[in-house]
Amino acid sequence: MTSKPVRRRRLVLGVILLAVLAVGLLALNGTFHHAAREISLPLRHEDIIRQQAREKGLDPALIAAVIYVESRFIPGRTSPAGAEGLMQITPETARDIARRSGGTSFTVEDLATPQINISYGSYLLRELLDRYDGDLAAALAAYNAGPGNADRWGGSSLKAQDIPFPETRAYVEKVLRAQEDYRARYGSELGPAP
Repeated sequence: MTSKPVRRRRLVLGVILLAVLAVGLLALNGTFHHAAREISLPLRHEDIIRQQAREKGLDPALIAAVIYVESRFIPGRTSPAGAEGLMQITPETARDIARRSGGTSFTVEDLATPQINISYGSYLLRELLDRYDGDLAAALAAYNAGPGNADRWGGSSLKAQDIPFPETRAYVEKVLRAQEDYRARYGSELGPAP
């Protein structure tokens, strides 16, 4: 039979062990939560996103959302249509943006550079928002399917549910949802909307 002092010591050691385990699990849970957030909704290049958002008067959460939907923040992505980089810019569009924005020289390899890719993608988003009087659904539809299609579908009065191309409708809805998620989860990292 075990004496009372031995049982008490075992009980105290058991309580201490449980407390240490609880603290460890809480610390691990914080790490797990951060890792899970990074997997489900990654964020990279916040400094570039904030800079481009400021320069172009865009919501940084919108830029992050477009990057997420276009490439999931994987820089080497190339689409079947030949769009490249984080924001999936075609070389033709990039050349045009470089020319109109005062770029001195452009090579296709530049699209692999996050600073250039995010700058060009943000430039295009700003241009499309201006073209469609700030209508986000129309600007995103044009970003995905081209301005000609967005114009035919209703231009600056376009609603996501009115987009006849299922792929583009789903794209617009994903970006809008992701924008809300980035604003909610990464508000302090991304900074305020303009």
